[in-house]
Amino acid sequence: MSIFKDKILLITGGTGSFGNAVLRRFLNSDIKEIRIFSRDEKKQDDMRHRLQNPKVKFYIGNVRDRTSVDIAMRGVDYVFAAAALKQVPSCEFFPMEATRTNVLGTENVLLSAIEHDVKNVVVLSTDKAAYPINAMGISKALMEKVAISKGRELGESTKTVICCTRYGNVMASRGSVIPLWVEQMMEGKPITITDPNMTRFMMTLDDAVDLVIYAFSHGHNGDLFVQKAPAATLDVLAQALKETYSKVDSKFGNTEVKVIGTRHGEKLYETLVTREEMARAIDMGEYYRIPCDTRDLNYDKFFTEGNSKVDTIEDYHSHNTKRLDVEGMKELLLKLRFVREDLGLLPKAKSKEIRSE
Repeated sequence: MSIFKDKILLITGGTGSFGNAVLRRFLNSDIKEIRIFSRDEKKQDDMRHRLQNPKVKFYIGNVRDRTSVDIAMRGVDYVFAAAALKQVPSCEFFPMEATRTNVLGTENVLLSAIEHDVKNVVVLSTDKAAYPINAMGISKALMEKVAISKGRELGESTKTVICCTRYGNVMASRGSVIPLWVEQMMEGKPITITDPNMTRFMMTLDDAVDLVIYAFSHGHNGDLFVQKAPAATLDVLAQALKETYSKVDSKFGNTEVKVIGTRHGEKLYETLVTREEMARAIDMGEYYRIPCDTRDLNYDKFFTEGNSKVDTIEDYHSHNTKRLDVEGMKELLLKLRFVREDLGLLPKAKSKEIRSE
């Protein structure tokens, strides 16, 4: 944690799952101050009462409003840009709302960070930004382009470094499928699966925090960082959940699985790195670092120069990464705090009805 010693960190969208994970990681560290910036005063009030920690400061505001961002940005050293509309269905029906928050809001954060000489900004993205087919993914893809463009403009000799992280399905984050399926089991309802053969990358919130910290330590302007991750089919995930919760009550092991068909805007598998990005990706062991494309706006290059390497490379996606079996998925589920609470391995930290990280 040495790079955060006596520093001020701002988390936009800080009352979400990622912000809570960062707080768990940093509160007992040598960081000076963590600023939580969000528009939801109820979540802030709940967090404030729960934490009662003078290191954490709260700022009501919206990334769409540059003035409120500027107020929170004063004196900040580092920024985690996590504010986003991320629910696929709601973004699909309200695409301009997704654009205003994910694209224009992120630009406000970046412009404010540059103006206030912030040292590092990491923008959080998603695998849905690679070959996007829904409004959420499209807005996140454009958000990445904005962040990478700002980093490219700043170059290497600058006070502010801007980079992106892109990660797959974060297990048990708010609105994700694992808490939904557990609630369905608890209520005696069938688990609803869209397609049993659909695959998703499986990452914990701690993995997401590790990725962001890695980007802080190793990032150059315009970089995109991706963490290698295993994947599982929805069928395997459902079976792993049933077997895990059979330890709470044997009846959960017999929960019916109901296939309902693919939802609006869903893919069979998610791509974490496109083949175009893989062609210039640097393998860092557990991570890929993808430097920004430094070509200038000389259109002749786009007609006379190409990259034959791209033709021989495959995307990195949830169908061709390491595949978890039921036992492997059960081991990963046990890393989730609320699962351990439900199994009696940890005391309850939240009210019974809240099952998310």
